[in-house]
Amino acid sequence: MTEQRDTDDQGYAVPVPDRVRRVVSLVPSLTEAVAATAPGLLVGATDWCSHPADLDVVRVRGTKNPDLDAVADLAPDLVIVNEEENRVPDLDALRDRGLAVWVTQVRTLDEAFTSLRRLLCGACRLDEPEWLGRAEAAWARIDRAARPPRTAVVPIWRRPWMVVGRDTFAGDLLRRLGIANLYAGDAERYPCVGLDDLVAAAPDLVVLPDEPYRFTADDGPECFPGTRTVLLSGRHLTWYGPSLTEAADELARALR
Repeated sequence: MTEQRDTDDQGYAVPVPDRVRRVVSLVPSLTEAVAATAPGLLVGATDWCSHPADLDVVRVRGTKNPDLDAVADLAPDLVIVNEEENRVPDLDALRDRGLAVWVTQVRTLDEAFTSLRRLLCGACRLDEPEWLGRAEAAWARIDRAARPPRTAVVPIWRRPWMVVGRDTFAGDLLRRLGIANLYAGDAERYPCVGLDDLVAAAPDLVVLPDEPYRFTADDGPECFPGTRTVLLSGRHLTWYGPSLTEAADELARALR
């Protein structure tokens, strides 16, 4: 089998075979994207890869602590990772084992669509999936001007409190829905901010997704008395894949 050098989102030339038959994904949203496009191509995924619900592949632990031996034993043609979700030492270790590691980098919705095409149609040698066009159409229908501008803080963790900061995919989706992230200008992408400071920022909304920290009606809103809190699906706010076909409507409905 011959191979060619394809370029991933970070500009690395990745030695991908002419025909890709076995893929391991260490990114939940990309696991769903590959599974929805080419059932049977995936042979391994993390314990956090929850979609599709009936995914039957070898589990290789988590995104931050993958079982490198288990990944290598699966003999994948391609290992899919993300610059934010996975650790560089793990990626280097996989490359040292001779594996083709494809790094995605997604910080805006437009980058997500470009990255998905580069991965699925380029690296995985697949035809463009129908769901990708539907996702683009769904977001193109969003009229930001028709929505009253509002400000928000977006916690993603507590103990300590961490929020969405600059240059994030979640922040870009909210911006398209008329929500201005008050920490979009922070020097950090996910800054730690004290609760007193979050309250003092006086946002119109506090957006609480259910991942990575699982905020619920009983865990999170009580910290922001007098401010409207919105519980959101983390999959719709932070995943880039088939969930984007419904995310625009689901997020808009929750934020309305």
